[in-house]
Amino acid sequence: MADMGAFREAVIAWAAGGPGDRARELAARLPVRAAVLLEGPSDVAAVSALAASRGRNLAAEGVCVLSMGGAMSVGRFARLLGPSGLGLRLTGLCDEAERGYYARGLERAGAVQPNAAQPHATQPHATQQRIFVCAVDLEDELIRALGATRVEELVRAEGDLRALQTFLRQPAQRGRAPQQQLRRFLGTKKGRKIHYGRVLAEALDHDRIPTPLDGLLTSL
Repeated sequence: MADMGAFREAVIAWAAGGPGDRARELAARLPVRAAVLLEGPSDVAAVSALAASRGRNLAAEGVCVLSMGGAMSVGRFARLLGPSGLGLRLTGLCDEAERGYYARGLERAGAVQPNAAQPHATQPHATQQRIFVCAVDLEDELIRALGATRVEELVRAEGDLRALQTFLRQPAQRGRAPQQQLRRFLGTKKGRKIHYGRVLAEALDHDRIPTPLDGLLTSL
């Protein structure tokens, strides 16, 4: 939906210090009911691909999937889009290391109750069905769900096998588990994480979807 893309761009410009009139206008006209706050474009690629594989068009449902350019921006976006701003329902997906940024940002914006985000001892969790946390990061979740062998098959199919083999010959990769090696490989070239965010998400069987991603989409 082109209008949702325009709304997304207007929100990003607003969060960067620009005027908010365009975002308010588009939010009312579309209308937008919810926003998914994600750290970066690879997360957007994975969430969008997985939603499409389930037959869902999030933009048509009034859900804006946003890349904030880093977890430290969550407070700013939450203020603009949450109860004190456009009044949208907010949710998000983040890495374990960024849990605190999300919890504080949504809490201060009034989107979750204070002290609702408590770490779970063994697995990712949701904070009042708002914050969905990957055990390490999204790439790790996808690789574990698919298995290293399947990910290597996908890398081969995408024409990146030679690049992977060269990467694996590096001394720093010796002794690392295949899952760790693959996760590092995805971040070695600009745009690779975005590309494989979509590729890996599309390859998931419906019964092997990582818990944080499944929870996020189910909550929308």
